[in-house]
Amino acid sequence: MRELPKELTLPSGMVPPAPPDPPVTPKDAATVMLVRDSPDGLEVFLQRRVMGMAFAGGMTVFPGGGVDRRDADTSVAWHGPSPAWWGSRFSCDLALARALVCAAVRETFEESGVLLAGPDETSVVADVRPYAEARAQLVNRDLSLAGFLAEAGLVLRADLLRPWADWVTPVEESRRFDAKFFLARLPEGQRADGATSEAQDARWQRPGDALDDWKAGRSGLLPPTWTTLAELEECPTVADAMARERVITKLMPRVAREGDTLRIVLPGDPLYDDAPNHLDARPDDKL
Repeated sequence: MRELPKELTLPSGMVPPAPPDPPVTPKDAATVMLVRDSPDGLEVFLQRRVMGMAFAGGMTVFPGGGVDRRDADTSVAWHGPSPAWWGSRFSCDLALARALVCAAVRETFEESGVLLAGPDETSVVADVRPYAEARAQLVNRDLSLAGFLAEAGLVLRADLLRPWADWVTPVEESRRFDAKFFLARLPEGQRADGATSEAQDARWQRPGDALDDWKAGRSGLLPPTWTTLAELEECPTVADAMARERVITKLMPRVAREGDTLRIVLPGDPLYDDAPNHLDARPDDKL
């Protein structure tokens, strides 16, 4: 397991003085690393969340968000690995696996304007402008992903996603997520716009440059984002990243207090066992 740098700390206001007892049940969520090739190597799409947001305000993150109950709709037109396959990779049941993939596609479209769907199983939408109104309706929850795809005559392309990781928010925090991380190549002809009220800016960056920004204090990163960027930095091309076989293990950092400093630690760190030990056996799978 990759060791987190000691400099990776949390803002003091992010964690309450005492951990909630009992711990907050994590909400299921999906996060998507959009990647593309550039003359200088692989680039990933990043957004800086608006300051003052209830969770991770001001932090640099990948697009993503919580699962909506309607994401489990079995009527969605689907191509690619089955929900059973995704469930085996993420160690979850069929309904949750389906919902996670749908949430990944929906959140990516809502937050970046990139749509991982096409008219059939061999094509992907190249121009998303005709779906601008539907995008707004998805954001407002006036429309479900299944309803949007059905109205537009589109098929969800699960084969464009790859499973990458599973991170659970520490028990010390009052807002918690069990976030499944997906990797996806930017479809040809599409562009990521970052036109979302949740982000104050968005950009494509090489993973190493994003880590340099963090080192220089120009951005804030949470442990899953830092770790994923470090892993993507090892991938010279999108093809290399997409071809990597990942063993998905649920990871939950803990918060170790050193005076006024909130350090993030992972299993294997001597401070990990000294931190509060309230790991949930499983997040609530009810949709």
